[in-house]
Amino acid sequence: MGAQVTAVKAPVDYLLHLADNALILGQRNAEWCGHGPVLEEDIALSNNSLDLIGQARLLYQHAATLIGKGATEDTLAYFRDVPDFRNYTLCELPHLPLMSATAQGDRDFATTIARNFLYSALMVLVWDKLQSSKDEQLAAIAAKSLKEARYHLRHSRDWLVRLGDGTDESHARMQAAIDALMPYTREFWVASAPEQAAQTNGSGVDVTALQSDWNAIVDAALAEATLKRPADSAFLPTGKQGIHSEHLGFVLAEMQSLARQHPGATW
Repeated sequence: MGAQVTAVKAPVDYLLHLADNALILGQRNAEWCGHGPVLEEDIALSNNSLDLIGQARLLYQHAATLIGKGATEDTLAYFRDVPDFRNYTLCELPHLPLMSATAQGDRDFATTIARNFLYSALMVLVWDKLQSSKDEQLAAIAAKSLKEARYHLRHSRDWLVRLGDGTDESHARMQAAIDALMPYTREFWVASAPEQAAQTNGSGVDVTALQSDWNAIVDAALAEATLKRPADSAFLPTGKQGIHSEHLGFVLAEMQSLARQHPGATW
């Protein structure tokens, strides 16, 4: 008899990194529900959120199966604490200029669009490569998620150009958003231990190899939007290492409160 071939599975922490990105950004975009600048965008951002949370669910389900011990998509989403999350810091930031002096918590549409653009420009490349993952379940998730990420990129890019090449005020707001958020993208290009492990066993992608393609997507859109790309920063976020900004705790407190008040409840 021939040797039995063991199916390749992605490292759990790699799956959690991908899932946490989608969940936290989905939660952030859901904050626009009922508050969109126009009804069409209210619906568009709600749909974006549903797509992302759907991606997170599939990834958490896959991770929970590998973890065992009673883990479920709900325990992974609702009963882990801030240091357990592995999302990019970019995904957890609030929808307002980071250095804003406002105390009202006003949402800034330019900030939301800039973040969605920078993230989806990465994920169309990541999901495309992950379609060839040796983890067959992750490859299937990637194929589904790629279609959604392409729409997210098209939507955010269209608004980036419209606002950047619009009025003086819309241009200034979009430039300020790009200036504030671009430094957080440095985290994309420094591979974590789980990313390296996934690349080694063929289940993941070498994200650093995607940087030139991401730059091309970003630079072309910024040029069309008459926006300037800020100079590279030495700042390196550490969200995927479990070291987050102060903002993630507030996101989780709101997102997890009901599940923690009524553990085990069903609807």
